[in-house]
Amino acid sequence: MIKPDKMVEYEIIEGKEIKFGRNNFIEVARKRAISDEGENEFISISRGYYLEDGTKKWKASIALPKEKEKREEIAELIKSL
Repeated sequence: MIKPDKMVEYEIIEGKEIKFGRNNFIEVARKRAISDEGENEFISISRGYYLEDGTKKWKASIALPKEKEKREEIAELIKSL
C-alpha cells in the first residue's frame, strides 16, 4: 500500500475517450502508478468535461482490477444492464 505522504506519478499507457452530451466525456485508460515503493498497473474509468478553452476537467474516477477475468465479468454486467 502506498502511504499518503509518498509522491506517486501516473503514466497513461493507453487510453480511449467517448464523448457524450454537450461537453462530457468518459475516458478508459490503462495506467501505471509509479512510486519509490514500486509500480502498479490498473485500468481506470474516468468521467469528465471540457472547459471553454478545450482543456479537460475530471469529476470522478474508478480503478478496475488488473485480472482479465474480473474485467470481463464487469464488462458482461455492464452489457446486461
